[in-house]
Amino acid sequence: MGRPDYQLVVFDLDFTVWDAGGVWCDCLRPPFRSSGDQVHDSRGSLVKVYDDIHWALDFLEERGVELGVASRTEQPDWARELLDLLGLRGRFAFEEIYPSSKVRHFSALKEKSGYAYGEMLFFDDEHRNIEEVGGLGVRSVLVRNGFRRELFESEFGL
Repeated sequence: MGRPDYQLVVFDLDFTVWDAGGVWCDCLRPPFRSSGDQVHDSRGSLVKVYDDIHWALDFLEERGVELGVASRTEQPDWARELLDLLGLRGRFAFEEIYPSSKVRHFSALKEKSGYAYGEMLFFDDEHRNIEEVGGLGVRSVLVRNGFRRELFESEFGL
């Protein structure tokens, strides 16, 4: 069934939930247009959700685990629009999307959710974020080359 001590699982966006054509989402150029489960920017750059994200979100939702996003971006409105266009935004109970440190994101998540840091799990592709957030007491998992089911299964002992 997973690890019951995780009440909130938080995901970074760029290179963790999606690949925005090898760049961060704030390097794209709106307007965005969706076609199926993909989004393109005005230059044709593709934003695609990693295949295993939907499986992980389903797994967590079925077990009553709340979901959150913590993303450091210079264009928070673009990130939110991409979440909407990709059909993901409604799945996250908590959003901290703005240019700041992940420590600030997690302080806000703790305050808004009421969960202790030890009840949170975090996936991110940047080592510095893993170290900073891990220092708060949040179980933090480094994502290399996009989110993969195997990483998730390993964390949950599946």
